[in-house]
Amino acid sequence: MGIRTGKEFVESLRDERTVYVNGERVKDVTEYSPFRGIVATLASLYDLQHERRDELTYRSPKTGEPVAASFALAETLEAGEFRARAEEVRADYTLGLMGRMPDFCNAMISDFMAARTYLGRREPRYAENIARYYEECRDRDWCLTHTLVDPQIDRSKGPGEQSDPFAALRLVRETDAGLVVRGAKMLSTLAPFANELFVGPFYPRQPGEEPYALSFALPMGTPGLKFICRETFDTGRNSFDRPLSSRYDEEDALAVFDDVLVPWERVFINGDIETFNSILTRTPGYAPLQATIRGMVKLRFLAGLAMRIAEAIGRSDLLHVQAQIGELVANAELVSGLVRAGTQEVTWGTTRGLPHRSLAATLWVLMPQVQMRAAEVIRQLSGSGLIMTPTESDFANPEIAAYLEKYLRGKDLSARDRVQLFKLAWDMIGEPFGSRQLQYEWFYSGDPYFTRTRFFRSPITREFKSMVDRVLKRDRN
Repeated sequence: MGIRTGKEFVESLRDERTVYVNGERVKDVTEYSPFRGIVATLASLYDLQHERRDELTYRSPKTGEPVAASFALAETLEAGEFRARAEEVRADYTLGLMGRMPDFCNAMISDFMAARTYLGRREPRYAENIARYYEECRDRDWCLTHTLVDPQIDRSKGPGEQSDPFAALRLVRETDAGLVVRGAKMLSTLAPFANELFVGPFYPRQPGEEPYALSFALPMGTPGLKFICRETFDTGRNSFDRPLSSRYDEEDALAVFDDVLVPWERVFINGDIETFNSILTRTPGYAPLQATIRGMVKLRFLAGLAMRIAEAIGRSDLLHVQAQIGELVANAELVSGLVRAGTQEVTWGTTRGLPHRSLAATLWVLMPQVQMRAAEVIRQLSGSGLIMTPTESDFANPEIAAYLEKYLRGKDLSARDRVQLFKLAWDMIGEPFGSRQLQYEWFYSGDPYFTRTRFFRSPITREFKSMVDRVLKRDRN
């Protein structure tokens, strides 16, 4: 089949999936008004693969058809750079604002494919399962999402210690046909618009929690699988008033499993805590690379937004403003360098046994900080301009349009253009869409304090301490 068109993608969403929004079941997600903007954006991403085929696709080793570059297994630096360029093109198309655009889970499934030998070291069929699933995703151009963490009920206890042992997703029983599972997972971003749900091993399990150590994949329309969405941020405002919310609200959902049957051929991990906890460290790191590229593109967009705001209000000549914006530009350039380093890590990851250190440091520590800093600078530069933004309808009213043009114009901008710019800034950092963006980036890889402790426990710290010990030992002699 190979790459799909946007029309084919939209048609694939008309299935038996069970999606609830605002207390009602949505029968057809493609026709639900608050979803139309994001569905159109996703469809355009699929069309983009046809428009820029040389940059965004390669030939499937199995069928010879063009398939998405985000499925490419990069065993050479040249192949890794091809992946990175393609992912940058697609991230740029969405301004880096879609954390779960199809490229991300494509990369994740590719990671598991590359680590299939480790995945099947005890159960060879699981390696066979992931290889077959990877080929299906690649050659059918499916849109994938995943689900991450257990529901936030009592974080002081493990999943088996909760008052309801089925609050978190767990195994109910094994059957000849497959696993029966029950419970819930969150945060299923993009769930209403994906074809497949990947349940991955994202947070460690402890001994005794074997029933919760599961990884598998299912079609979104699987019986017993339900998605309960948060409230939508696209409330029907036009693209002038809400330029981002109206296009990029990728939705988040609670995934509920009511005794769902997972066929054996879709199972990747079942009760193997050691594999569950360690498989991600055995992958090349395609998913972290894609996430870093997306973050880099978003930083560029935020820096550009800060520049335009400063220019619009005549502040770009001030030294302290130039320093603030220069910091944002430098951060984007720093991440660009880390992308290049990460591309090498991904290429060498499985052949030289190198951990993807720069990617982990970027995603877990650097990226949340620089994203927050960019939002802070935009807020400081904007001042009251973020608040005093009439609507597009106000400019269409002849009774007041002249007043708006007189009092709301910028240094070198018409009032309409200046207001449109500040509408964009408000949607980015002030509206529910923007607030969700900030929260999402801050907790992208989990609790920021927890992620920092991973580096504290890293084996590399022994090398750092040994440098101090060398000096102390030298001076004792």
